[in-house]
Amino acid sequence: MAASNETAEATVSRPPRAAQGRSPRILVFDSGIGGLSVAREIRAARPDAEIVYVADDAGFPYGDREEGALTARIVDLAGRLVAEHRPDVFVVACNTAATLVLPHLRAAFPVPFVGTVPAIKPAATTTRSKLISVLATPGTVKRDYTRALIDTYASHIEVTLVGSTKLARIAEDHLSGRPVDDAAVLAEIKPCFRRHGGRRTDRIVLGCTHYPFLIDHFRRLAPWEVEWIDPGPAIARRVVALLGSAPPGAKPASGRAIFTSGRPPTAALAKVLAGFGLEVVGEASAV
Repeated sequence: MAASNETAEATVSRPPRAAQGRSPRILVFDSGIGGLSVAREIRAARPDAEIVYVADDAGFPYGDREEGALTARIVDLAGRLVAEHRPDVFVVACNTAATLVLPHLRAAFPVPFVGTVPAIKPAATTTRSKLISVLATPGTVKRDYTRALIDTYASHIEVTLVGSTKLARIAEDHLSGRPVDDAAVLAEIKPCFRRHGGRRTDRIVLGCTHYPFLIDHFRRLAPWEVEWIDPGPAIARRVVALLGSAPPGAKPASGRAIFTSGRPPTAALAKVLAGFGLEVVGEASAV
C-alpha cells in the first residue's frame, strides 16, 4: 500500500460540510478510552467544538481481532454513528483501526475522516542515532500500511517494531482507577530500547492512542531518556486545518461520551471524562 501521499501523523479525506453558523461537531472514535488522548488535544485546539466521543468497548481490544471481521464491525458502526450524529469531521483515534479501515470508510460515507497512523515520519526526520522504535498493538505492527510508512520515510534508518499485547489494557485500567504494575509496563517497553555500534534508540513512536496516558510511567521506567512521539497534537492540527480556528469570543462547548457496551464507567473514569468536558450519555451503539 503506497504511503507517499500520507503523513506519518494523520491522514485526511475530503473537506467537511459547512457548519452553517453553528460550532462544528467532531466525532472521536476509538476501541476504548485511549482516544481521549486525541480528544484532549482537539479540545485544546477547538474548545468551541462539540465533541462526541465513542468508545467501542464492546469490541475492545482491536489489536488481535481478525481483519475482515474488524473491518466489517467498524464500517457498520461508523455508518450508524454518521447517520445518528452527523459529524462535520470523524476522527478515527485508533492506529489499529485507521491503518485498516480508512479506505473503506472514505469510500462508504461522504464525511471527512482524520485517521491516526504511526508517526514514523517525524521520528525518522529528527533521530540523531538513526535508531527508532514503534511501540504499538500487534495489529498495527503487522499492517502493510505501517510497513509502507517505514519504506517511504524511514528506509535509511533502523526501525524496531514492538507489538505490545498488554499496554492498551493497562492504560484502560489506569484511567479506570486501577493500579499500574511497573514490572508489566517495563516488560512491554524494554524491547524498544536497542544499542547498536555505539548508538542507541533515541525516538519511540507511540503507535496507540492509549499509550500517552502511561507516558509518566514510560519516562520513569525507561533505561535511558528518549523522545516519546505522541500523534495527538498533529491530529488536532489536522482537524483545525479542516474546520478552521475557533472564532473570536467563541464559548467553550461541552460534549458527550458513548460506550457501545452500555456499561457505565467507573467513578474514576467518569471524573476523567468530566475533566475533558464529556458527559456520559445512556445510549449505546453496540454491534
